[in-house]
Amino acid sequence: MPSGIERVREIRRLRKRRKKTRNLLDRAKKGTMEKAEVIRKLRLLTPGADVIIEREGLKG
Repeated sequence: MPSGIERVREIRRLRKRRKKTRNLLDRAKKGTMEKAEVIRKLRLLTPGADVIIEREGLKG
């Protein structure tokens, strides 16, 4: 049986996803990572990647 309440695990996943997303966007802004690579990883990381990419102006 998996440990923890489902909602707690869901919140943990969400927080980790937000932290990873923020880290990727910071690296793209600093220029330590190619923007194409950041876009690729965001698309794998979260279903709302297209909204984030548009909002941050990574494509275009």
